[in-house]
Amino acid sequence: MRERLGVIGGSGVYTLSGLADAEWVTVETPWGAPSDAILTGTLDGQPMAFLPRHGRGHVHTPAEVPYRANIAALKMLGVTDIVAVSACGSFREEMAPGDFVLVDQFIDRTRLRPASFFGKGCVAHVSMAHPVCARLSGIAGDAAEATGVTVHRGGTYLAMEGPQFSTLAESRMYREVWGADVIGMTNMPEAKLAREAECCYAPVAMVTDYDCWHPGHDAVEVADVIRVLGANADHARALVRGLPARLAARPAPCPCGCDRALEHAIITAPEARDPAMIRDLAGIAGRVLAPLD
Repeated sequence: MRERLGVIGGSGVYTLSGLADAEWVTVETPWGAPSDAILTGTLDGQPMAFLPRHGRGHVHTPAEVPYRANIAALKMLGVTDIVAVSACGSFREEMAPGDFVLVDQFIDRTRLRPASFFGKGCVAHVSMAHPVCARLSGIAGDAAEATGVTVHRGGTYLAMEGPQFSTLAESRMYREVWGADVIGMTNMPEAKLAREAECCYAPVAMVTDYDCWHPGHDAVEVADVIRVLGANADHARALVRGLPARLAARPAPCPCGCDRALEHAIITAPEARDPAMIRDLAGIAGRVLAPLD
């Protein structure tokens, strides 16, 4: 089956223009409904699916985003590669507002969000040592640079719970002690779930501000963030338009092993697996889980 590119749009990116045969489709999953209907179609011959993470109109807070349903719905539509766009604050002077950061590592500080498709009745442990698909991230970086935006390849993303922004003490700790490069509220547990769904995942973090550690930016002002978001959204849409041509030579299997993440991850013995959970997992892990009668 040919790969399908999935794009998750973050703050400021709520739709995608230019798709042929564009259609908003409703998808129901065992984990409920995703954030919104999903826009499907083709771009330069590349099958695509676009999902606004917060819903059109920005109706979901970061903690309320139905992350499991979002990733499950994309997987059920045949998505193999996910480019996830999100807004972020920067802990580095050189990562300035308006720049794009190709995140390759995470520190997860979220605490209120279901972070796995698996659980009692079927236990699995996937590796998150390298949580980003290097191949797909490189493609996204090339497409971003072609738009003229400044791109930083590599960076650690601190995922906070939100919806409030950091305290000054937290901002300093994340930057100076923990060594994070950017901070946001939405890439976790998204990256973990994409790995469990055996999808290639590449986040593109769009810098909107310097959080509050910077002496010249000691408080995050929403008005300033929204102003930068508008310019970033234009660059993000241009990035997406540049992806199809660069995906034409996609290798199979994925050289990073993303599409085989569950190969040895299932721990629960076959006879101990919950049949109801196995049925729910069919769209996510059917490749490695045989349904029980």
